[in-house]
Amino acid sequence: MSSIVKEILARPIQMADQVSKSADEAQNFKQECLELKTKTEKLAGLLRQAARNSNDLYERPTRRIIDDTEQVLDKALGLVMKCRVNGIKRLFTIIPTTAFRKTSMQLENSLGDIQWLLRVSASAEERDDEYLGLPPIAANEPILCLIWEQVAILLSGCSIDERSDAAASLVSLARDNDRYGKLIIEEGGVPPLLKLLKEGRLDGQENAARAIGLLGRDPESVEHIVNCGVCSVFAKVLKDGHMKVQIVVAWAISELAAHHPKCQDHFAQNNAIRLLVSHLAFETIQEHSKYSITNKQNMSSLHSLVMASNTNTNVPNRSDNSKGAHEDYKLVAHPGTNQTSNQMHNVISNTIAIKGNNSKDSKEDNANDVEKHNININSHSHNNHNVSIAGTSIKGREFEDPETKAQMKAMAARALWQLCRRNVTICHTITESRALLCFAVLLEKGTDDVQHYSAMALMEITSVAAEHAELRRSAFKPTAPAAKAVVEQFLKVVEKGDSEDLLIPCVKAIGNLARTFRATETRFIAPLVKLLDETEPVISTEASKALIKFAETDNYLHETHCNAIIEAGGAKHLIQLVYFGEQMVQIPSLLLLCFVALHVPKNETLGQEEVLIVLEWCTKQTHIMAEKKIEAILPEAKSRLELYQSRGTRGFH
Repeated sequence: MSSIVKEILARPIQMADQVSKSADEAQNFKQECLELKTKTEKLAGLLRQAARNSNDLYERPTRRIIDDTEQVLDKALGLVMKCRVNGIKRLFTIIPTTAFRKTSMQLENSLGDIQWLLRVSASAEERDDEYLGLPPIAANEPILCLIWEQVAILLSGCSIDERSDAAASLVSLARDNDRYGKLIIEEGGVPPLLKLLKEGRLDGQENAARAIGLLGRDPESVEHIVNCGVCSVFAKVLKDGHMKVQIVVAWAISELAAHHPKCQDHFAQNNAIRLLVSHLAFETIQEHSKYSITNKQNMSSLHSLVMASNTNTNVPNRSDNSKGAHEDYKLVAHPGTNQTSNQMHNVISNTIAIKGNNSKDSKEDNANDVEKHNININSHSHNNHNVSIAGTSIKGREFEDPETKAQMKAMAARALWQLCRRNVTICHTITESRALLCFAVLLEKGTDDVQHYSAMALMEITSVAAEHAELRRSAFKPTAPAAKAVVEQFLKVVEKGDSEDLLIPCVKAIGNLARTFRATETRFIAPLVKLLDETEPVISTEASKALIKFAETDNYLHETHCNAIIEAGGAKHLIQLVYFGEQMVQIPSLLLLCFVALHVPKNETLGQEEVLIVLEWCTKQTHIMAEKKIEAILPEAKSRLELYQSRGTRGFH
């Protein structure tokens, strides 16, 4: 940057010298020209000082100030050149006396700007805590000057504490106003923030990561931040940083991905997915990385380590020592739970065993992954003696307090939620790891935030799976223990139905998985039908939309599901919602009722509840018939129902 700054300064220095020389040759307004010369010489001295210190100058304000200074010097040069003319040309040259006063004031302002630039670019020792004030150039936009000052501190050789305070100031500015955030980016604030994130202490790193997360408010800003190398820096912190910093970094990733989904793949390419899953799985389930060691030799050594670690602990004895892979993996105890196995733990153990006994190809792939990623088997101690096989090192994470660990899991889940949105490749990566098992455990045992973000992540993954059959088949096979664990938690949340933050994403996720359930698996219908009677319209709406995915024609088992909806009392609830519900719930409720009437018109309950009359009433409602989906299906459903039900009666032929 030194050569660029010197190049910027070269022209105004030459112009200042020309003003001084021309002022000496002035024939008119000599006194005024001498005053301009005096100020110009001071300005030239400051410009030469700036050129000598070009390595320390902050380029953004330098360009702005030097551009303004050039314009002032150009006006001063033109003014003194006019004073050189003599004789008859003087008669045609008019110089207002106010022009000298105006030019003199502008030179004064340029002197103040250059002095401020030299002070703001100086180190803390050189400034000696001197108050910088506002330069004249910032009179119309004082915030710009404040941003320059904070970014200059980040760029200069100030102490780590001062740089941390500067990052905190940028956090406040970015939080207050989106425009300030754009100014910080435009004025080159991102690279020094990333540098502080790599080199700073705990507070400085947190402030830097938080500032970057706040700056990514729109796609253009996120694109700029990504181009500055944020993905690799964040990945480094997620692997080796302090957990408190990792929490803020995970949050920042979620913010960047939320505002510009195109950055998802950049983070994936920098290994962020695996690192986030590692944090999610730490002390949640054992052997959480897909890059695990599964060959017999390592399994044997791990088995011996587990047996040795169990010698002096109170872990219950295994009932059978010949379970192979089942004996070689242990579930890490979740905070606040017993060591005794429960249903969820059994599911996880079964899943791990299945994955541990895969085909030869799978073993070769795992062996290659081990060689590629240089994975070690490490044992660690935290309340219980457990053996950890992880894709990343834990580096003392077990010593963090429970609240910090819970925050880390919440932000890791939040980041994964935003990274997997509408991204089938990342969804494949997540489901191929132990993440589904992690989400299942955290949905049951986690804190409120962890549960909510886990539910949102699963909702997004199932949403992508609903549109991509390959992902649906690979990740949510009915026989897959991981999928079973997730679905069991969905069912528990829906049956409990006391938390809207969990209920809505879980209802949506069940609807997304509607095609994966077998004909015998109708236990989800009744809880969803029960939600149709909820007082909150948003819950009834989501329940209707989920049931539509069970009842729609594209679902191979639509007839079975429609009968289950009627048996659970769905017809009565749907009629109430169609007649009296708000439009947001009225339309999906009617659409569901149409599918039911279309697919199981022989069901006697439809006649008893006078569904045909409801459909006839709907055909006369203009706002209802304006809906394209209703317009397409309602006449067909009504016609189909008329084949089996006499108009205006309850009887069936």
